[in-house]
Amino acid sequence: MINIQKRDGRAEPLSEEKYNRVVMWAVEGVENVSASAIALGASASIFNGMTTSQLHEALVKAAADLISPETPNYSQVAARLNLFKMRKDAFGQYEYPDLYMHIVNLVNRGIYDEDLLKRYHLNEINELGKYLDTARDDLFGYAATVQLQGKYLVQNRVTGKIHEAPQHIYMLVGMCLFQDWQDGTSDKTRLEMVKGFYDVTSTFKLSLPTPIMAGVRTPTRQFSSCVLIESGDSLKAINGTAAAIVDYVSQRAGIGISFGRIRALGSEIRGGEATHTGVIPFLKHFQTAVKSCSQGGVRGGAATAYYPFWHLETESLLVLKNNRGVDENRVRHLDYGVLLNRLMYRRLIREENITLFSPNDVPGLYDAYFEDQDLFEELYLKYEADPAIRKKSVSAVELFSSMMQERASTGRIYIGNADHMNEHSSFIQSIAPVRMSNLCAEITLPTKPLVKTDDPNGEIALCTLSAFNLGAINSLDDLQEVAFFAVAALDSLLDYQNYPMEAAERGAKARRSLGIGVTNFAYYLAKNGFKYSDLEGNKLVHETFEAIQYYLLDASCKLAEAKGACEWFDETKYSLGQLPIDHYRKSLDGQEINAKHPLLLPWEQLRHRIKVHGLRNSTLTAQMPCETSSQITNSTNGIEPPRGAVSIKSSKEGAIKMVVPDFENLKGKYEYLWDMPSNYGYLTKVAIIQKFFDQSISTNTNYDPERFPNGKVPMETLLDDLLTAYQLGIKTLYYHNTRDGAGQTEDTSDVTSALKANQEPILDDEPDCDTCTI
Repeated sequence: MINIQKRDGRAEPLSEEKYNRVVMWAVEGVENVSASAIALGASASIFNGMTTSQLHEALVKAAADLISPETPNYSQVAARLNLFKMRKDAFGQYEYPDLYMHIVNLVNRGIYDEDLLKRYHLNEINELGKYLDTARDDLFGYAATVQLQGKYLVQNRVTGKIHEAPQHIYMLVGMCLFQDWQDGTSDKTRLEMVKGFYDVTSTFKLSLPTPIMAGVRTPTRQFSSCVLIESGDSLKAINGTAAAIVDYVSQRAGIGISFGRIRALGSEIRGGEATHTGVIPFLKHFQTAVKSCSQGGVRGGAATAYYPFWHLETESLLVLKNNRGVDENRVRHLDYGVLLNRLMYRRLIREENITLFSPNDVPGLYDAYFEDQDLFEELYLKYEADPAIRKKSVSAVELFSSMMQERASTGRIYIGNADHMNEHSSFIQSIAPVRMSNLCAEITLPTKPLVKTDDPNGEIALCTLSAFNLGAINSLDDLQEVAFFAVAALDSLLDYQNYPMEAAERGAKARRSLGIGVTNFAYYLAKNGFKYSDLEGNKLVHETFEAIQYYLLDASCKLAEAKGACEWFDETKYSLGQLPIDHYRKSLDGQEINAKHPLLLPWEQLRHRIKVHGLRNSTLTAQMPCETSSQITNSTNGIEPPRGAVSIKSSKEGAIKMVVPDFENLKGKYEYLWDMPSNYGYLTKVAIIQKFFDQSISTNTNYDPERFPNGKVPMETLLDDLLTAYQLGIKTLYYHNTRDGAGQTEDTSDVTSALKANQEPILDDEPDCDTCTI
């Protein structure tokens, strides 16, 4: 006889009747699943003395093991079983508790933010409790429940004790963000705002990032997803940067670090009294700061460090992440972003040399790199010709080849096109230049270098993220309502959250930058009958992202009418009446990529409203990776093509299988990552999205070595994609993915064919690079 240990410690014989009843409940109403297959699969794991919790885990695992492209609905069954267990663990029962008593209980224990009871009275909470729809738990797939349990549900991170259930997240986040919403700010009351936000998030129309999902409703109050920190060149500045990193990495933020101002190895210090040790020791210092603590116990600290291509130490910096060499000359636990511009590309195309400088030896060059491309070229040529300035001249072909080799072998050398980041930005580059990006290469916001710890004159840039779930949108008109709740909620969060450093608070509240993107793009293409490599789908992309940016700007303008424009609105091109559709790179309009389409929405009316009322937010759009949050909404990841019908997601609980949405009906419509013949179709779609976005896009490049001779990706292919991305106006390139993970690239210096193939379009377009002349 098999005995089961109950939650209260009692032992009783295993009841097959109860056991089977749970399984039958889990499969009820779900097609193409078998209760007996689940019961049989779990039976092998049953042993004498196991707890009821372990028994339930066996059922969950048995259902999850049956998930496949042919039987995707087992994901729903496994989710039901897992949610049943989570509710029992949290409440001792399957039913949700009374919302008011639940909040009182967790506030009294210091788990929930006490403002929930200070800002809402009993009748309001009871009304929201009645509105909360526990049946929406059935919308979650299995992968979502695992991520909820591991990352998002408020819990004791030491014991694993869960304190809430999924619908609490969406309702309580809305309550926190709109707690100060004034009736009359829009045509909706405060409770209507909470309910509307609950509806668009709990039905997955709007996807929220990890910091908000995991943190809003707790006493912790820092939820910006992305933090950009620019270091000055002094020891105080470097230590101040490290202190800022520690503060923000401990509060769930991904970090971008700009170190391009730091002088190179061998530079004079105090008039020659000492010799500078170079950049690498300080990068080790930043690395230690990043890894000093986890992000709120939810995920480990991570950062990307950015520098200009012409830095004197570039050759050493490019190899910092690879596995060759020794620890003394490597800094492997940071990722790196290399900042390029049109002059760097021109030197490559012409097979000329690039001259490397230490920033402290060339006054004005670093700032001009981001503020004024013509001035940069003038200064660059001047310093090249000055024999008194320390410099090094290297082959552009060799330097670019080295960069692309490292990008291929590590996957984590990112590219930023500094001119595109500023010329197609929402900011006036001479006033508020963009000098870096963030951890995932989609945020492009102004920063000011720190010269000391918590420098009030510095600016740490913050961005708060969310994403439209394109799979849950039935019509482009639906975007208008979702956009309003997204902008209103994220804008409210800027006032709700705390700021560890003055350098972050000042700019965050004055710029009020948001970054809203999309998820489930692969499903959206598939259900509309298009593939990534199908250029005919570019028309749909154009129409969709036109609507996204239009409705987001419309929402921000409405908030500006009610609350006022952001304080530093006059530092944006929006204040000049210029919109993203005015200053994108016009080479995108080439008919061969099916990217030139008429605008369908009343942009001139919107332009006039923005000039009259302003915008509440300096930026509104950015395309982030959605790896974890996409699992919550049962979506394909961001704008990325899936690698197959079933994705294997890693978690603390082990491997999780996730099937692409509606696979049974769309199995022939999806285009998977390694079925794409090249990156070209994907890059054209990214460029069309970039046309409308005011920040940037986490753009990946992907290579299958088996498609190339000798199983190696030719260097000319890598350079061709790099130049194509630049030509189309793409601002940033994120991961380099290789199918076998080996990152093998053909080591060749003969890249003339790649350069010639791109020579004319790039060079012909050079005089028109400044597409937005201020």
